[in-house]
Amino acid sequence: MKITGVEPFILHVPVTGAQIADSTHTITHWGVVGARVDTDAGLSGYGFTGTHAHLPGDQLIARCIATCHAPLLVGEDAGEVQRLWHKLARHPALQWIGRAGITTLAQAAIDVALWDLKAKAQGQPLWKLLGGPVRERVRAYNTDIGWLSIADAELVKGAVRAVEQGFSGIKIKVGSTVERDLRRLAAVRAAIGPEVTLAVDGNGKWDLATCLRFCRGAEAQDVYWFEEPLWYDDVKGHAQLARATRIPLALGEQLYTQDAFAEFFQQQAIHWVQPDVARMAGLTEVLRVCDAAHGHRLPVAPHAGDMSQVHMHLAYAHPAVQVLEYIPWIKDCFTDPAEVVDGFFRLPQQPGAGTTPTPQAWERFRQATA
Repeated sequence: MKITGVEPFILHVPVTGAQIADSTHTITHWGVVGARVDTDAGLSGYGFTGTHAHLPGDQLIARCIATCHAPLLVGEDAGEVQRLWHKLARHPALQWIGRAGITTLAQAAIDVALWDLKAKAQGQPLWKLLGGPVRERVRAYNTDIGWLSIADAELVKGAVRAVEQGFSGIKIKVGSTVERDLRRLAAVRAAIGPEVTLAVDGNGKWDLATCLRFCRGAEAQDVYWFEEPLWYDDVKGHAQLARATRIPLALGEQLYTQDAFAEFFQQQAIHWVQPDVARMAGLTEVLRVCDAAHGHRLPVAPHAGDMSQVHMHLAYAHPAVQVLEYIPWIKDCFTDPAEVVDGFFRLPQQPGAGTTPTPQAWERFRQATA
């Protein structure tokens, strides 16, 4: 099955409501910046990365796919996913201009498209290609009810509503002021009770002193994890915080390589591992991180930059994955959407990685690639 063409695409899909905000970002749309890989067998694979729908930046990723990666792929055997990953990741010219950032996001789209093709060629959903399910159900936690832009009363109502819908875990954003965030955290915990897991996410906003002060006040609320408390690359700070609080630390959505995770493992600066196929040059690299986490006996909770379309398959197939994030913004854009029923992800059934856009999404949300 030879690759005959690689075409980038951009979709901009509205978020829930007019806009959402965390401690560092405010957005109105989610960017689905991807690649369609065509073959001489008549099959096409789709993959994408996730962005904040900044069109000039998205067009840079699309141009990288079209001008840097596509010429290296046409004529290659689409089934040789590992070899093609190394061809792109270790190409001298591409390695020189970036081992992270645009080149990695572009490769993420291509790598997922190749896995999608491989599964379609075998007539199997991706989770079966990865070895089959290691669990009967994948528990979902709801992030979409917890944005900092949501007023306190609505935050509590949304958390209660999510629990009534069957979610046994929710996550709320922090990173405004310690006082406000502790008040919101306590109100949500009181409303949902002690049986529901409650995580918080700082999106890298605070310094160590602020995190320590927050953690002292938050420990009484049985916080499931504190996600991205500090600047993303601050290994030393995370290690210090991990030693100072009983709250487990989670991170990974801003890390691009297995080597970046390895340093956090070595310094015992992480408790929950959160790789993302939309950022780490695709599923190929994420599988390496999941294997390493499993070797350290650390649980994995993938960050859903793909809104869980691919991570659903990973979560069913890899023993390290314990729970998966649910954000519904883009699910209706795909022929096999990420769906949660009674708090658990539905096991995908269609061949592929769940990344094939519907004609309706193509028509409504597609943007110019240049």
